[in-house]
Amino acid sequence: MTLVQLRHLLALAESGSFSKSAQAMCITQPAFSRSIRALEDELGMPLFDRIGRRSELTPFGRDVTARARQLVFEAGELRDSGRQMREGQGGAMRIGMGSGPGAMLMTPLLMHMAIHHPKVRLVVARGGTELLAQALRERTLDALVLDARSLAPGADLEVSMLREMRGVFMCRRGHPLARKRNGVRFADVQRFPIASTPLSDEVARSLTEAYGPDAHPSQCVTLQCEEVSSLVEVARQTDAVLLAIRAAAPDLVELRMQPPLERTARFGLVTLRRRTEAPGLQIVRQLMQQLLHD
Repeated sequence: MTLVQLRHLLALAESGSFSKSAQAMCITQPAFSRSIRALEDELGMPLFDRIGRRSELTPFGRDVTARARQLVFEAGELRDSGRQMREGQGGAMRIGMGSGPGAMLMTPLLMHMAIHHPKVRLVVARGGTELLAQALRERTLDALVLDARSLAPGADLEVSMLREMRGVFMCRRGHPLARKRNGVRFADVQRFPIASTPLSDEVARSLTEAYGPDAHPSQCVTLQCEEVSSLVEVARQTDAVLLAIRAAAPDLVELRMQPPLERTARFGLVTLRRRTEAPGLQIVRQLMQQLLHD
């Protein structure tokens, strides 16, 4: 039994004519007749009584037709649901975001979905890289946007849309360090609270190579949390120095470090290999392309 056969059944129940129904279904009358006969053979009872040139439903045929109408309707709903999800008009999308890309991407994504895709259910989860990766593997998240350098490699993970963004030391306008014209030494920065999100081992290694063992985040960072937006606000209101991607706080003053901090974050979209993607991920890719840059 197929949906095509059920549609043929409904067409014949409505018109009562094999020739008209075949024409409406755009097939030959012999093919249409074989379809109805095959359905009757499978169900084991006749669906129509042939009365003259007209075919009328049997009592069993009326019951089958009512159920077939519901099945065909539900099949159409499933098809429309798939189309709406492909076009970003329905369904659900669950995204995990690290602190850096979350500061750049979360609010624009929420606004974009509210304006352009109001029927899509969007869930954004924030947290550390390990917890987000675990949620992805447990299928409670569809994708992650985070610093790929902080992610432990895994054969089951696919990383795409890598975007490079500069990491810098920043402070508020009017800060004592902002007035230094000949460059800022790390020893100068250490005189003030240093704020940062959790940093990867690779970033920690780069800091110690540039500024010595005192620059290891476990030694120098005094204000740490997952939400870079909170740290940005602290840097705006106090003498704290923020270590973050430059684009996270364009209103803060970038310190001219000596030697320069030549370090970038590599934000990427992480999904599970061999898993069908949530249709709305293309929207996330487009926003990453637009927003994740210096």
